[in-house]
Amino acid sequence: MKQRVLSMLVDNTSGVLSRVAGLFSRRGYNIDSISAGVTADPAFTRITVVCSGDELILEQITNQLNKLVDVRDIKVLKPDESVKRELILVKIRTDVEERQQVIALADIFRAKIVDVGPESMVIELTGDISKIDAFIGLLEGHEILELARTGITGLSRGARDVRYFDS
Repeated sequence: MKQRVLSMLVDNTSGVLSRVAGLFSRRGYNIDSISAGVTADPAFTRITVVCSGDELILEQITNQLNKLVDVRDIKVLKPDESVKRELILVKIRTDVEERQQVIALADIFRAKIVDVGPESMVIELTGDISKIDAFIGLLEGHEILELARTGITGLSRGARDVRYFDS
């Protein structure tokens, strides 16, 4: 099984995310991760989808997405030609004695402490998947109360393949 990251520029219309996700469910394909947000031009939304399958399935997914009316452009984000990031918020149970240890771990990963309570703290971390997974792995000795991941978002490197569309 290979994994592919697709960056799609779509019209910012009602139901576009539902139509993209519906294409996957109708065909029995799984979405590993999906994120969406409006671009600098409010007429467009960028949707980043991570999907898995063999080469034939991944090509079918890309071809089917290209047929959707709202889809203006699709780029495959290759590891060496793109920047991909994910954001996590993790709430950890900590007492006074553990707090310094967790803060030190957060500092190593350049994470931010965004909330501290009497029995817990919330940490924000942005990075590539391996950084996120390594951080979560090192938290094993602590009780994770809640964890939220945004899913991957990304852009291709450089300006050579930027496309412009009329709104």
